[in-house]
Amino acid sequence: MVGIYGGSSAPDMPPRVQVPLGSEDAMTLQFPTTPEASEPTAEVATEPAGEVTGKLGPTGRPMPVLPTPKPVTAHGNARVISMCNQKGGVGKTTTTINLGAALAEFGRKVLLVDFDPQGSLSVGLGLNPHEMDMTIYNLLMDPETTLDEVVVPSGVPGMDLLPSNIDLSAAEVQLVHEVAREQTLQRVLAPAIAEYDVILIDCQPSLGLLTVNALTASHGVIVPLECEYFALRGVALLKATIDKVKQRLNPGLEVDGVLGTMYDGRTLHGREVLERLVQAWGDQVFHTVIRRTVKFSDSTVVGEPITTYASGSSGAEAYRQLAKEVALRCLDA
Repeated sequence: MVGIYGGSSAPDMPPRVQVPLGSEDAMTLQFPTTPEASEPTAEVATEPAGEVTGKLGPTGRPMPVLPTPKPVTAHGNARVISMCNQKGGVGKTTTTINLGAALAEFGRKVLLVDFDPQGSLSVGLGLNPHEMDMTIYNLLMDPETTLDEVVVPSGVPGMDLLPSNIDLSAAEVQLVHEVAREQTLQRVLAPAIAEYDVILIDCQPSLGLLTVNALTASHGVIVPLECEYFALRGVALLKATIDKVKQRLNPGLEVDGVLGTMYDGRTLHGREVLERLVQAWGDQVFHTVIRRTVKFSDSTVVGEPITTYASGSSGAEAYRQLAKEVALRCLDA
């Protein structure tokens, strides 16, 4: 079993193959071969919601028709969603920025929360971590600090940001001695629930106290997962932590979806990992898959979401499709 802040053991994903110890291939991952499949192309949905296009998507399932999210007449009653995976470099920050920007394009009022001491979300939106007067650290540790004092515009209409920098690393140590320390983020975000439609929390790549705070404050979790074998194996530990938080701190917590990222359909490895992901998580895996493209790195350098930096690119369209899928699953339901 795993402690609530992580642990040393968890049920691993079932092994794909068995390799005898001491063999020459003992350190080499082996996957059975499958027939090559042509890559599906995205189509504009023209059928009613709930129907399928008849074409198989990259997950091997029929692609559903994803309607444009319903317009909202008033903002508020936000759904809080954590982007969570203890493995780094799987696309949490990229997904937080671009999903938020895509939802803002569809008329949602979005708040992004940078809950990683590395401050990658803030940097990815053009902020200098050394020039921040107020960050989420102040909001967590100073009862006199208000949400409005810390929130800054992201540069994208309809999307705001709670920034972070290395100061946040001190909060994990200081919160240990606080009463109800796991609910600290939930308390400071409470005023934002009535102002926004969606709050996306970019978690740090660990299962420590900050991540438990994020899960306790959330209604749902999105798990970005690089389409690579070792990333897949690590999800078992994350699932155990989510279950612990749900049992002990947040009974309403749900897994909103698992998102395949950095997918390269030209490789057998990528297709096999995506297949295993669907086997393990079933319909919780999003039909949308984020493919590798250099535009993501370029947009980060200029401090913009890909939806504004390269609006017509395949990456921008993928995140717009993901925004439709998220809205259909948990915002407009």
